[in-house]
Amino acid sequence: MAIVIKLDVVLAERKMKLKELSEIVGVSTVNLSILKQGKVKAIRFSTLNAICSTLNCQPGDIMEHIDYIKN
Repeated sequence: MAIVIKLDVVLAERKMKLKELSEIVGVSTVNLSILKQGKVKAIRFSTLNAICSTLNCQPGDIMEHIDYIKN
């Protein structure tokens, strides 16, 4: 199973830059970039809440669970 991060898609739909989101949410651009790339190991609910509030979206809009079968 994998969690796919779609933050870049939502940002593009909102015509918002990562830097702008960073300033509003209060999370460094570096940390948001790591999240956007899907390299993050965890995310605080407070951060997720701030991102969703700012982007007017649901957590499922920026994250998706995908099942895959290992061989």
